[in-house]
Amino acid sequence: MKLKLIVLFFLLSACITAFSQEKNNITAVEKGLIKVSVMYPYAEGKTFNMEYYESKHMPMVAAFLGLNLVKYTIEKGLASGIPNHPLPFMAIGTFYVKSLSDYQTAIGPHRDAIRADFSNYTNISPVILVSEVVK
Repeated sequence: MKLKLIVLFFLLSACITAFSQEKNNITAVEKGLIKVSVMYPYAEGKTFNMEYYESKHMPMVAAFLGLNLVKYTIEKGLASGIPNHPLPFMAIGTFYVKSLSDYQTAIGPHRDAIRADFSNYTNISPVILVSEVVK
């Protein structure tokens, strides 16, 4: 029994240490990155096909970004932060890239193809925010 407790203690300690190191690595990697958020506002009568967006549109755009792309995320809006208020965004797609100028260079020649693909998954005009990750 005593041996089992010692082994359990060491396993738990190892898990906590690994989680702590992983958390620190994520923070260090993201600081200074450029974050491009493509937000799709909620409005009555607007539609959004998440399956298409996830399986076709975002991978297509990610491929254009090449080695400049660190990662991308897709968020599906669920609720407003204020009870009984409408959902602010139906979805948000985010690209984390190393360089804004490299992002603009990569996207530029494909801008028309990207916009033309909108009709395959939504009738919403997105709002785009470009920012720098500071922490």
